[in-house]
Amino acid sequence: MNKIDDINQIGLLDENQITEFSQHAGEIEHPRELIIDILRAVQLNHGWVPDEGVELTAKILGLTPIEVEEIATFYDKIFRQPVGRYPIHICDSVCCWSRGGEELAEHLQQTLGVAFGQTTEDGLFTLLPSCCLGGCGRAPGVMIHQSFYGPLNPETVDKLIADLRQEGQG
Repeated sequence: MNKIDDINQIGLLDENQITEFSQHAGEIEHPRELIIDILRAVQLNHGWVPDEGVELTAKILGLTPIEVEEIATFYDKIFRQPVGRYPIHICDSVCCWSRGGEELAEHLQQTLGVAFGQTTEDGLFTLLPSCCLGGCGRAPGVMIHQSFYGPLNPETVDKLIADLRQEGQG
């Protein structure tokens, strides 16, 4: 077994992904450009990025784990601990807050029964603040996985949550 196989025992990436990322890293001048891509692939496969995901990314790119960890902990869309099936990032920028974001955040906390950083008992939702989601023209909004939803109000966010609950139980 090689060093990558030792690290990847829990199947964070499949062999094809490892091969593709390794080849791509060898073809570009700055392999660290791939850190986020690899971490996202690990997260997509595993739900979050455990320490082994950081180590695997470092090994593929020829970096140290701390070089990868610095990036992984900087971006709030990379999860370094388990999250719910639907991580909900709610924008807490001035634009969203001025258009009802604070009320929406309070409504979501009450509806889901969790505070920021917590996951619902059913494991479906984790509520996370985010400094900006880039959807100012559709504020207030949330991002779930890579999809932005907005503008939202208590009624539209309740429908979104209900739809996700139904999908999550199906």
